[in-house]
Amino acid sequence: MFANNLITSIEYLKGVGPKKAVLLQKELGIFYLHQLLNHYPFRYIDKTRFYKIRELSEEMPLVQIIGKITSKETLGDKFKKRIVAKFTDDSGSMELVWFQSLKWVDENIKVGSTYIAFGKPTFFNNGFSIAHPELENYPRVENAASGNITLQPVYHSTEKLKKGFLDSKAIQKLIATVLNAHFNEIQENIPAYILEKYHLISKKDALIHIHFPSSVNALQHAERRLKFEELFFIQLQLLNTKQIRNLKFKGSMFEKVGDKVSTFYNEILPFELTNAQKRVIKEIRIDTNKGVQMNRLVQGDVGSGKTAVALMSMLLANDNGFQACMMAPTEILAQQHFASINELLKGKLVNVALLTGSTTKKTRTTLHQQLENGEIDILIGTHALIEDKVVFKNLGLVVIDEQHRFGVEQRAKLWRKNNIPPHILVMTATPIPRTLAMTLYGDLDVSVIDEMPVGRKPIETKHLFENQRLQLIGFMRSEIAKGRQVYIVYPLIKESEKLDLLNLETGIEQIRHDFPLPEFQISIVHGQMPAKDKQFEMQQFVEGKTQIMVATTVIEVGVNVPNASIMVIENAERFGLSQLHQLRGRVGRGAEQSYCILMSGSKLSPTGKTRLNTMVKTNNGFEISEIDLQLRGPGDISGTQQSGILDLKIADLTKDQNILQEARKTVIELFEEDPKLEADKNNLLKIYLDKRNQGISLGKIS
Repeated sequence: MFANNLITSIEYLKGVGPKKAVLLQKELGIFYLHQLLNHYPFRYIDKTRFYKIRELSEEMPLVQIIGKITSKETLGDKFKKRIVAKFTDDSGSMELVWFQSLKWVDENIKVGSTYIAFGKPTFFNNGFSIAHPELENYPRVENAASGNITLQPVYHSTEKLKKGFLDSKAIQKLIATVLNAHFNEIQENIPAYILEKYHLISKKDALIHIHFPSSVNALQHAERRLKFEELFFIQLQLLNTKQIRNLKFKGSMFEKVGDKVSTFYNEILPFELTNAQKRVIKEIRIDTNKGVQMNRLVQGDVGSGKTAVALMSMLLANDNGFQACMMAPTEILAQQHFASINELLKGKLVNVALLTGSTTKKTRTTLHQQLENGEIDILIGTHALIEDKVVFKNLGLVVIDEQHRFGVEQRAKLWRKNNIPPHILVMTATPIPRTLAMTLYGDLDVSVIDEMPVGRKPIETKHLFENQRLQLIGFMRSEIAKGRQVYIVYPLIKESEKLDLLNLETGIEQIRHDFPLPEFQISIVHGQMPAKDKQFEMQQFVEGKTQIMVATTVIEVGVNVPNASIMVIENAERFGLSQLHQLRGRVGRGAEQSYCILMSGSKLSPTGKTRLNTMVKTNNGFEISEIDLQLRGPGDISGTQQSGILDLKIADLTKDQNILQEARKTVIELFEEDPKLEADKNNLLKIYLDKRNQGISLGKIS
């Protein structure tokens, strides 16, 4: 929270003006003074250590030395003009050299004065010199917001900013100007009792010491305070949204476990549920009997049995007199869900229907009527489910598969299809690190299926180099001879001048040479194909009419072919870990042993090596997701780019897990004690949320 003056346009800050303001707005998104204060340094140069001239070496990056200017002269003429000063301490002498701003140096740098010189030492003509050193008077004047400090902040800048005279040093000066002029207007935004409980410094002190730390200890306290604040307010928003939803949106009561669930579980289900599946079903059962709308995220690795959990949840809705629906992001995935659910049910207990874009008009008309009069118990489909013509008699549960592939409004349309909003069950096969789930989906209850069904064979993953390709071809031929099928995935469609990668078009030529017709049939799928053609090619592979599927990552989520036993990923080092794991999950769906082959060139970056070694070492999606988060950061994890929540200024989800958990725990306790924030001590938070909630809409839900 800031006083009115800190909401002043950046243009009116001394030293900015219209041109620089436009640059700051375009390059850094800084429009107001308070946003400049939130532009934190990304590193600091330690100026606590002083060196003697005799200690210098060329390997040193940046050093500072206390010495006296004993002489100064101007050398050369015109373009080669420079000022050279002799700089001396009690261990020896060196040169300080300037090629620019010579008039200023001549007038301001005094012979006989003692300075602190800071810069990169270079050895030249049998002696050390520093070109364009930063000079400070000695002894150093300690003024918190003047820039004369021992830990020098370094700010993100850009080439355009630097050309506009807004480098790190200039940004530092602007921040110092704001702090000097408006320090007393910085207002506290966290209640005093929370600051006291977690030993957090004030907002004013935090902003001073993050930009101009007086010591390493002061900097650490500032970072902790600001990280806690950032994560605390994210959790406050998420949990408040959840609380509003619980208070505002009542849910249908699924009071009984009836004949449909019991018969399916005891007589029809062809396998034993894992303990993880049983735990998640129990959590859903409890949620749907509370009288408030359930909003639960179920995370489970590929093959962990999410479909069985979803089906039992839908049967629970049916047992209580409600219809259920399941929405998938692609037509082929919807068809697969329809087929697998019918296979599990063996055509008994309930009426299951499928609605997609290619459903005929005649079938659609009949389906609409049956849905409206309650003859259909479970409807599975794509975006077609959200059309206005699709009207349910009594929709009680919505299951959304791979929800990050749907827009917020698309999801919201589904749950508006009943007077009492249906319960929401979101499923994802993309394992999400715990910290990311708490930040992205903090307003949802999260269930994890962290156990694989008994008897499922782990996929064997191998890393091969280009010189082992003949070995790979022989292996693929032997698997196809056994009646198996193969995926080959490429990172590019056409050859790129910038990236020397195997591409799909070149790859197809090579594959046709290695696997000639008529013995081998090939399907080709990539993102630039018309949807109809893509669907046809995928269907050919699903039906076993082709043995090899050559594709880009469009098959990452979708095709379920139990007969496919090999996944070959070309230039595997170019894919993110999460994506590699999703691609690997396309095989290993049948009874036979399956394999994932990661192909790469011999030259690998350290990150590339880590990715491929991780894939070979483990099949655990959650373990992989944690490493992926460390390697790539939260903004790149699948589906999270759309989330403004991850625009973190200072907190790091890979390093600040403890602070995140502390912040979330604080908010949970806060709402348990004071749900409506009516206590005087929580007044700051109430004001904050009231401003935020003025624009809340149905689209915020699930």
